[in-house]
Amino acid sequence: MNKNIRSLLLWPLLFGTTINANAQKAVQASLWLTRADRSVLFEKQKDALTFKPANDSGFTISIDDKKTYQPIDGFGFALTGGSAMHIIRMSPDSRSALLKELFATNDNNIGVSYIRLSIGASDLNEKVFSYDDMPAGQTDPTLKHFDLGPDKQDVTPVMKQILAINPAIKILGSPWSPPAWMKTNEDTRGGRLKPEYYGVYAKYLVKYIQGMKANGIPIDAITIQNEPLHPGNNPSLLLVAPDEGEFIKNNLGPAFKAAGIKTKIIIYDHNADRPDYPISILNDPAARKYIDGSSFHLYGGDIEALTDVHNAHPDKNLYFTEQMVVEKENSSTINIASPVKRLIIGATRNWSRNVLEWNLAADPDYKPYTDRGGCPMCQGAVTIDKNAVKRNLAYYSIAHASKFVRPGSVRIASNNSDTLPNVAFKTPNGKKVLIVANTSDSSQTFSIKYNGQAVTTALDKGSVGTYIW
Repeated sequence: MNKNIRSLLLWPLLFGTTINANAQKAVQASLWLTRADRSVLFEKQKDALTFKPANDSGFTISIDDKKTYQPIDGFGFALTGGSAMHIIRMSPDSRSALLKELFATNDNNIGVSYIRLSIGASDLNEKVFSYDDMPAGQTDPTLKHFDLGPDKQDVTPVMKQILAINPAIKILGSPWSPPAWMKTNEDTRGGRLKPEYYGVYAKYLVKYIQGMKANGIPIDAITIQNEPLHPGNNPSLLLVAPDEGEFIKNNLGPAFKAAGIKTKIIIYDHNADRPDYPISILNDPAARKYIDGSSFHLYGGDIEALTDVHNAHPDKNLYFTEQMVVEKENSSTINIASPVKRLIIGATRNWSRNVLEWNLAADPDYKPYTDRGGCPMCQGAVTIDKNAVKRNLAYYSIAHASKFVRPGSVRIASNNSDTLPNVAFKTPNGKKVLIVANTSDSSQTFSIKYNGQAVTTALDKGSVGTYIW
């Protein structure tokens, strides 16, 4: 037989064999699991799950990466002044090990990718301070005495160490109160910002961003006021929506523009029971041109309120910036499904670009916190006792997203369920991530369907699984 003819006859057979081998190449998913009985706490399971041609028996979570929603900026916690104080007091080796575990992504590290800082003190500092405190009866309208002060002892050195591990981490700043001399009651708690100091306070926030940048700490975004409708914290400020809008359009927005500051301006930063607050500000074109988006907590209201704001202003972003997540000390179980359902799944399915839980670290007595309005029950994601570290519910709930859903990921479509709430993402390197919580009272078997193939898996009651393929 002619050599060329023989080659032509053999070529389709050989080519077809190659195509079939590729077509039969199995897609495998890994599973990171937390069980409610604490027998498994955010651990990669040894056996991979293999996708096979789909059959439609039983409940199926169908993933469609052709339908996309919002991009993701990250997941993390608030590095309160108290958190930074505990971390900086650890031995250098213990501190380095903890920060690597929290902020690196390799091995079993959890890859926290978003941090919230307080601008001045929060209610989880040892004492209340601003960056321009003055003796009673004195003011400083030129901000001559502005200084980052106590933050230089703990927050800035800890942030520098975090940035060495993850230089791309997103950093949000939130003020709890302006300096007392700028307020109607001249107190750190409550009161309102005096109109004559709107311009000075805008310059104060500019100086904060510039001061942090000078320390090598880039502030990606700020909110205008933590919980503006809750003046009972110490420190705190009452800032109603019309005042916040006026401050942004007449003072802060122009001050940022004049100083060449690109830091995003995010409004509201309070509970989901008042979506009217951010919507009313965004309805004003003079204010909205300076605003990146709105942010929420969930101590009140329903997480679906974020979608209401999205629908009213779909060109503006949404963020979830705080929720205290705690568990009983020494409990034999861990209620992991609840915060994963409400926050990780709930916020992202309602357009949030991030999820931040509250305090990163506290000691065994939940200290420090301020007097006259601090939080005596704010458990940290980790409890630090000298150099010993205990990981709590908030740690594990964030870990199920932060390690795998890296910044630049995008939410993709998946069908939801009352008993198996879930959310899916596509990462920048093309991987798919599905987070599922079993909120029922029994074990649930279900399938995950993607691209015509499916894998069958199960979650015990109260358990959470993150599936990656």
